[in-house]
Amino acid sequence: MKKRLLVTASTFPRYEGDSEPRFVLDLCKELTKYFDVTVLVPAAIGAKDKEVLEGVKVIRYHYFPIKKYETLCYPGAIVPRIKEKKSRILLVPFLFLALYTKLFRLLPNYDLVHAHWIIPQGIVQSFFKKPYVVTGHGGDVTSLNKGIIRKLKRNTLKNASYVTTVSSALLDEVNKIYEVEQSDIISMGCNVKNFDPSFKIENYFEQGNQKIILFVGRLAEKKGVTYLIEAMKQVEATLIIAGGGPLEEELKKQASEQGNKIRFIGAKTHQELKTIYASSDLFVAPSVTAKDGDKEGFGLVILEAMASGLPVVASNSGGIPDLLTDGVEGFLTKEKDSEEIAVSINKILTDEKLYNAMSIHARDTAKKYDYEVIAGKYAKILEGIVE
Repeated sequence: MKKRLLVTASTFPRYEGDSEPRFVLDLCKELTKYFDVTVLVPAAIGAKDKEVLEGVKVIRYHYFPIKKYETLCYPGAIVPRIKEKKSRILLVPFLFLALYTKLFRLLPNYDLVHAHWIIPQGIVQSFFKKPYVVTGHGGDVTSLNKGIIRKLKRNTLKNASYVTTVSSALLDEVNKIYEVEQSDIISMGCNVKNFDPSFKIENYFEQGNQKIILFVGRLAEKKGVTYLIEAMKQVEATLIIAGGGPLEEELKKQASEQGNKIRFIGAKTHQELKTIYASSDLFVAPSVTAKDGDKEGFGLVILEAMASGLPVVASNSGGIPDLLTDGVEGFLTKEKDSEEIAVSINKILTDEKLYNAMSIHARDTAKKYDYEVIAGKYAKILEGIVE
């Protein structure tokens, strides 16, 4: 009989075909080969309280008496949601309390827990004796590191059976909070079969002979899109920006100075993205370190782009260098350097031999991060804890 694994998270698809990040769902789908998996996530407007989503059991807990105000976690993530609307911080204690109450009821039915994000899942889990693995993804590690929150983080890391982070940079930050003994770097992954050059549709963007540069992600400070827009002044190509967020109107205003060479297409489902990636020529991820210290944890969209055969230009920031080797799958640039971004883009797009070599390397690298491989690494850790 399989051991029962409870996975807790705060970013998760709300329904089939949702545009929300699905890496926790994809990992859990593969982990069902090893465990009886249930995912526990916050409730969302329009989402079912209980369902089986793509073969994974999902429970969603309510955290505020008036359901229409349960807006802390979606769309996007908790910290960006609070930045977008400061009053949402009042929902945080309700979320903590609701998660604690739900765990109190559910934990006797499970053998162990995998808590994604130190805040809030890891912190709440640390108040229970059930063995758990906690995974740091980015802002949960790099921001909110003062006072009582830092103490709670230390307690979480101290009590964990095992700690993982999605990049080496994040593990370094974790060890500044608490020197963990049992730890590893295991990134999230990509279903390589879902992202492939074969999904390409010629002239998908009705661009004619223009090359397509693609950005996919939330339009927030740490994504650094403003520097990519500035770089486009030196690039003869069309930029497609897929995603939404708090900086959308500001970025559209900035882009309008360049006519119609920059197009915003909004958030897209994963089904739509596989065609969008494959029908583009180059992917750019101009991430930066935000004012509060938040930085790119890993960069899953980079992995999806690479699986689609796209060379990548990305900032040498956060966990990105773990995934992208400068000059191999693409180029790494300094943060906030629009000039270097433009030079790197032009170098790839004007050298066919370089482009083809980087495309092949990108695809080969992505295969190493297939979720079958990633789930096997997590299963080994989780099984070791239970045994």
